[in-house]
Amino acid sequence: MKATILIVDDHQSVRVLVADYLGEQGYRVLTASDGDEGLIIARRTKPDLVLLDVMMPKLDGFGFLQAYRRDCTAPVILLTARIEETDKVVGLELGADDYITKPFGMKELVARIRAVLRRTTAAQNPMTTELLRVGALELNHATREVTIAGQPASLTPSEFALLAVLMAAPGRVFTRELLLEKLQGNTYEGVERTIDVHIRNLRRKIEPDPTRPQYVETVFGAGYRCRVSPEG
Repeated sequence: MKATILIVDDHQSVRVLVADYLGEQGYRVLTASDGDEGLIIARRTKPDLVLLDVMMPKLDGFGFLQAYRRDCTAPVILLTARIEETDKVVGLELGADDYITKPFGMKELVARIRAVLRRTTAAQNPMTTELLRVGALELNHATREVTIAGQPASLTPSEFALLAVLMAAPGRVFTRELLLEKLQGNTYEGVERTIDVHIRNLRRKIEPDPTRPQYVETVFGAGYRCRVSPEG
């Protein structure tokens, strides 16, 4: 059975259109008309992915994300009519995995959903070692767990996938464009700042001091890499 997807959008026409199409694709679909209702349904049913409108009455998409990320790591795709990049960055900083700008085509939406859900599967890269270690940082593909000095780090699917790419090739420099492609395939919109936001969030969770990263290093003018020999 395919994944369960929760649609949180205050426009009934959008909910019905998207729900009908995703249902035809074999997904189990749940819907909510605002952020408050969405949180109740999400916490009760634990969907595999949330499609989240940003501009809603009562609790908006950003408010939903803040509350949802306190205890849930399932991926979230923002459905946004906003065109300002800063708004998209805010969503990513709050824990969204991707965004798609309204109006959007159904085929593009399904492609985004499939790309994000792939990040949650353990068989993401058959050539990748199941257990990756760099210094005190450990990533387990089988259990989808990350620990730092034995302490668990709660990562979103995008953060986990990004860290897995970097840890699989310590010392290799990955450009932002290449990291976007690895996370989103050929469906990404090309906003490279998306990677910067995910990296910043990742560092907050795995680095002893995020201002002096030991594991995920910035290579100025090039991109990012996982350090071969972390300090400490």
